[in-house]
Amino acid sequence: MKSLAIALVIIGIGALGYGIFGYFDSRTTIEMGSMSATVTEHGAAPIAALVIGGIALIGGLLLLANERRRV
Repeated sequence: MKSLAIALVIIGIGALGYGIFGYFDSRTTIEMGSMSATVTEHGAAPIAALVIGGIALIGGLLLLANERRRV
């Protein structure tokens, strides 16, 4: 049970970190001789990843707290 709780905490932190930290994607759209135009897009994780990460993190912490009470 303790290993499941630790796995949930790690998955939750990873999912939340992925949702907090976005990414930038740059690509060239037009090239005319020595001139070029690039487009930069900013992306982030969908809301579902944040919700699942939060649920996994809270569930893991609750399982860890429950393990400590039993001992």
